[in-house]
Amino acid sequence: MTTHAAALAHIPADWPTDEPTARAVQDELRARVVLDEAGPRPISGHVTGVDVAYDDERDIVAAAVVVLDAATLDVVEEATAVGRVAFPYVPGLLAFREIPAVLAALGELETDPGLVVCDGYGIAHPRRFGLASHLGVLTGLPTIGVAKNPFTFTYEAPGAPRGSAAPLLDAEDEIGRALRTREGVKPVFVSVGHRVSLDNACAHTLRLTPRYRLPESTRRADALCREVLREATATAATATRPPGT
Repeated sequence: MTTHAAALAHIPADWPTDEPTARAVQDELRARVVLDEAGPRPISGHVTGVDVAYDDERDIVAAAVVVLDAATLDVVEEATAVGRVAFPYVPGLLAFREIPAVLAALGELETDPGLVVCDGYGIAHPRRFGLASHLGVLTGLPTIGVAKNPFTFTYEAPGAPRGSAAPLLDAEDEIGRALRTREGVKPVFVSVGHRVSLDNACAHTLRLTPRYRLPESTRRADALCREVLREATATAATATRPPGT
């Protein structure tokens, strides 16, 4: 397994700083989402988990990407990045807070990330353009979102057995699925990000959840970004501590 030192995430000079500008960027990029590709098959190539952690008090964000062998779920490579939070907290625009750090971490990888699994939403988003779609359009990578809750959308509870699914609906439009990854346990909410079909996204999610509710890709990226954030905040606290204290 290859592990890299945390990269420094830079916020692009033209990055949106206010809500109207960010919404205009979403509108422009949403038209580029590809929804008519099946995407990579489960068990082939790599699957990469992406997650982000924040310390808003110190204005620090840490991103982690963890590449797994899709067949064995063994870790192949890890990369992280640390930087400033790139955007204020606005529901529906969280991708603008996270993407510069995520791109910096992805840029450290030496291997092909394959399918990217985001802890969040793809088109199951009020503006049909969550983090998974945004990241997919910017990188060209196939992406899916696997979220812990359904945002504001409705669904019927899927059956109790593992693998049961029910449509995640916005009015009459299926924008994702509630998917049972553990028998009798609350479902996760799967949506297409970019260049993957919903059937395939659900198949990947089941493959990534042999033991727990959340995908192994997400679990490992979550643990890693939290670890890196702790290190970054400890360093920041030391740097700002008055001499002799």
